[in-house]
Amino acid sequence: MSTLKRVQQWATFARIWHVYDAAWQNPFDSAKLLTKYLMGSNKPIYHPMNDCGDHVVIINSKDIALPGNEWIKRVYFHHTGYPRGASWTLAHDMHKKDPRLIIKKAIYNHMDGNIQRRYTMERLHIYPDSNVPADIMKNVSNQIRQLRPVPKRLDHYDSKEVEEFPKIMEYPKDYILR
Repeated sequence: MSTLKRVQQWATFARIWHVYDAAWQNPFDSAKLLTKYLMGSNKPIYHPMNDCGDHVVIINSKDIALPGNEWIKRVYFHHTGYPRGASWTLAHDMHKKDPRLIIKKAIYNHMDGNIQRRYTMERLHIYPDSNVPADIMKNVSNQIRQLRPVPKRLDHYDSKEVEEFPKIMEYPKDYILR
């Protein structure tokens, strides 16, 4: 086997670590993208019974964005297994308790029907902010592009950019804002 073929084969079977910034991203759209990497369906050797998926590190999970009024309309069901153990939790309450749960549940539910779902989820690493342990970040070799661009907040513009921004009209000096 030539050296080039050996390297291609190693790269095909190796587990790659990817990082994904979830800030301002819809967790349900992100789940569709991230399950491809977790299950390995982006690799040429993919088979549903083959465990060839990669590791995915998700950062900034506390800054996810649900569409519309999903924060107050979406509920998550949990049952303890005991009589009267059923409970429904609103999305904003669950996100307040643990900011990693919504995106974790979205990815878990998107892999419905996969019999290796439990073992695939072990390769998912979710962090609520950008503070990731150094031993995990040293493994990361790829960044997954965000699905939607993150807008720049108004308080992140400096005063020079605000002054140079084109204005439709100039207010008179004696104008009073109410």
